[in-house]
Amino acid sequence: MFLKTVISEIVRKNSYKCLLFSGGLDTSILAVINPKITAITVNLESDGEDVHYSKSLASFLNIKHIMRKVRVNEAIEKIPEVIKILKSFDPALPNDLVVYFGLELAKNLGLDEVATGDGSDELFGGYSFMKDINDLENYIKRISRNMSFSSNNIGKFFKIKIIQPFMDKDIIDFALQIPVDSKIKKHNGKIFGKWILRKAFENTLPPEIIWQDKRPLEYGSGMTKLREIISLKISDDEFEEKKKLYPINFLNKEHLYYYEIYRKEIGDIPRPKYSQKECPGCGAGMKLTAFHCKVCGYVLDWRNK
Repeated sequence: MFLKTVISEIVRKNSYKCLLFSGGLDTSILAVINPKITAITVNLESDGEDVHYSKSLASFLNIKHIMRKVRVNEAIEKIPEVIKILKSFDPALPNDLVVYFGLELAKNLGLDEVATGDGSDELFGGYSFMKDINDLENYIKRISRNMSFSSNNIGKFFKIKIIQPFMDKDIIDFALQIPVDSKIKKHNGKIFGKWILRKAFENTLPPEIIWQDKRPLEYGSGMTKLREIISLKISDDEFEEKKKLYPINFLNKEHLYYYEIYRKEIGDIPRPKYSQKECPGCGAGMKLTAFHCKVCGYVLDWRNK
């Protein structure tokens, strides 16, 4: 069975009324298979790349498309709420803000189910760092058993059902059978992740959509701008002082900023329970099979776990 057929059948089985729509490859595939949706795109003040790609494809497919333009002060004001929902001070929080504002809008529109492209990058080699992993096949197998996404917890907060077609067992099983050299491959002299996924829908979506570069939510939405703004709130002296005060391996000032909100909103970091290991970054409990701490975002070397 062809990959396009498998994905199309799963999408039709997991029908949805709304889609968090970046205009990236994954959500574009979900949109082209099910165009009778409300597509929501989030961006921070100035137009990011997601605006261009999402508008282009929404026009091509003639789908209902709503833009949620977020002001900087709005985004910063919602950081404590997102940290409280996720119980995390992971530096990936700008990505989570995109999901938060998208689902908030869906809720305000009276929509109770929203689809996301979660899982595609993990299964089909979409992240740029994957091309440098020697044993990529086993890496993908490993993460396929430990995938979790902030959209699920944020969805619970808004009482919205999150639909993740790429997380369907049939797609996961099919993806694990695909050789890694068909997931990361050269096209016109350039290396692309998700090569086989791109080829599967090459005759269905415009070339601009199919062969676009992978971009994290925070970049495409413009939320990455928050990192510099937040870092300027903490002086070098304060950062050095608080690194000694707290037993946390902070990556940067932004990480400290999120942690202090976490302390206020959540409190102490949960210590390891029976059959858990301790995170080297913050001391939180982690599943024995995990290599990413959900509390602080610390990433362990998966090969040694």
